[in-house]
Amino acid sequence: MSQETPVQPRLDELLSRYLSRQAAAHANGLATFDAGEVTPYEAGPVQPIDPKPAWDEAVSALTAINVGETRKLAAPPHWAQLVANHEPVVALAWCVGNFPQLVRNFHQILHHGNLTELRPSGGRPVTTPALADWAQKVAAKKSFPEALLAIGATRLAKQFDDAEALAQTLDADVPAAWRAAWANERAALAWHRGNADEASRLWNAAEASLPVRFNRGMAELFLGNAKAARKLLDDVVGEIPETSAWHHLAHLYLTLAQQR
Repeated sequence: MSQETPVQPRLDELLSRYLSRQAAAHANGLATFDAGEVTPYEAGPVQPIDPKPAWDEAVSALTAINVGETRKLAAPPHWAQLVANHEPVVALAWCVGNFPQLVRNFHQILHHGNLTELRPSGGRPVTTPALADWAQKVAAKKSFPEALLAIGATRLAKQFDDAEALAQTLDADVPAAWRAAWANERAALAWHRGNADEASRLWNAAEASLPVRFNRGMAELFLGNAKAARKLLDDVVGEIPETSAWHHLAHLYLTLAQQR
């Protein structure tokens, strides 16, 4: 019996779908942060991000790893500002605080031949004293999953040293139920501060949850290992619900890997 190879959509078609999802999101939730206060990181027009859908995706890693976890978490202080002021990211980890709408610099994706040059490399921190104070207070309580959110939000603000300091104070106090999510966050912190090889090592050693498997494939893609990325991403793309923007981002990464 012959088996047909599924035909993946063209990259430009996939990007069009992705942009359509972002446009549709503007009917929901929180008011978008005033664009006049946003620092322009791209020469062309940038699709503004609605903080409400971004928040829904920013906590999705918790429920994907801890299946059955339904606790509602409140957004950290100045979430809308943090969302609006964040420059685009291409190689994005699925972890607490991240949301696929950050992948919006499609000119880079379409025209950059060497994906390894698009890995995160630190960047300019966002100064948010209220966020720092909140994260310290949350971490001091050693309550989970709130502590994971404190670290994720601090990392999203590119306050990497502060995020690492918070993580070190909590390493010994992570409940068993949250250890898998914690391992994913530690790897994501390494990835986004520019330690790609260390992040890949940590993800490969972590429990193989759906976000971790996504992150393994994403990391292989941007480490230049397209063949390994194709296998990993092909395995996970069908498992992420199509209602999640992470499904469409996995599809985008898989298409990039197939073109290499």
